[in-house]
This record gives sequence, structure tokens and C-alpha cells, in this order.
Amino acid sequence: MKFPALSTSPKAAQFLDSVLQLQLKLAVLDCDGTLWRGDAGEGFFRWELERGVVSEEIVAWAGPRYADYKKGNVDEDTMCAEMVTMHRGLKESDVQKAATRYFEENFVVEIFPEVRELVRRLQDDGTEVWAVSSTNLWVIRAGMKHFGIPENRILAATAAIRDGIILDRIVRLPTGAGKPTAIQESIRKIPDAAFGNSRFDIEMLQMSRHAFAVNPNPDLEKTATHSHWTIYRPDPL
Repeated sequence: MKFPALSTSPKAAQFLDSVLQLQLKLAVLDCDGTLWRGDAGEGFFRWELERGVVSEEIVAWAGPRYADYKKGNVDEDTMCAEMVTMHRGLKESDVQKAATRYFEENFVVEIFPEVRELVRRLQDDGTEVWAVSSTNLWVIRAGMKHFGIPENRILAATAAIRDGIILDRIVRLPTGAGKPTAIQESIRKIPDAAFGNSRFDIEMLQMSRHAFAVNPNPDLEKTATHSHWTIYRPDPL
């Protein structure tokens, strides 16, 4: 997919130039909070519970479970995995259709224009660009259509599939230390640059030659400042 060139603010143009002048061969980017404002994974989770995409039994379980996660009683890896495997028994095509509808209706307007422009220019310059996210693969597939990143360059939370049916088994979970693991297993190269917004991106940023904290949460901003990483806050949408 081709996107028209964007007229950027002086601040955004300076950021883009600072990245492009590095002549990157490989760049990896987190998605939620980095490519767009907000958490599409959490948003889709709540949206599909409200619309009965999953069974009543899963709906009854998922709300209290997520509340426990927010209280710190369920760890990040476990919750991210369960937000994928709760679709067990469903047709993947149906879940993909729901995720695409959700993203189109709620998150296209949240995309940071200058970050999408950066991805476009990097790809035009021949940079290999990958999306690395703990959000489920279905939502990230939908989002990457707006960045021109192909499916074979997406590393996201992924369930096993058999005969088109989602199974109760995770085959990939790129969050925290899982992000470098996924990169090493699938890309097998050290990224020239990484872009992220939260503490769950720290290990990915640390493994890369150049680290960029984009729209950072306070938990990442402190580390980014201490580590002398570039911090960039996108223009208001």
C-alpha cells in the first residue's frame, strides 16, 4: 500500500531526518502507544466482550481476570497470552474480521501521522521494517495495512491454529524479554534501531544500536533519559 507524502511540522521533520540519516538496514517498532495513541489490544478485548465475539463463559471470566491483572495479581505475560487463547475454538477468519472492523472504526484516527510517514520513508530507503507487539496478531495485522508492513514482518501475540480454528496454545508472545527473543528467533539480526513507548519495550531498545522512545510512558521515559536514548513526542492529533 502506498501513502502520500506528509507535510510535517518542523519538530516532526527534524525527528524524521535524525532517523533517516542513520541509513538503517533493520528497524523494529512496537505498536500500541508507539505507532498510534492508545492500546488497541486492550480496546479490542473490551470491545469483543461487549459484542459477544467470545462465549458467555469467557465473557464472565475475562472481566474479573483483567481486573486482577490491573491490580497486579496477574503478570503481563500471562494476561497477554490469555487475551489471545480466550479465542480458542473460534474460526480465525471470524476473529480477524472482528479485529479489522475494530481497528478501522476506532484506531485509524489514532495513528501518529509522522510515525507512519517515518515508516514509509524508511521502507522507500530500503530499510527492513518489522512490527513487534504483545497485542494479538489479528489487531496488528489490521493496523499494519495502514503502514505498508507485510504480514511476514509482524511479530505479535499468536495462538496455534489448526484447520482454521484457534487453539488454546501460544506460539509467540513478544512482550518484555520476549521481544528480543522473538527478534532473535525470527529475524536473526540485531536491529539498527528500535522504537517503543513502555517498559515492556526496554529489552528490545537495549538490544538495538539506536533506541528511540516515542510517546514514552513515565516508566520508559526515566530509563530513556538515564540511557541517553532519543525521546520523541508526536504532534497532537
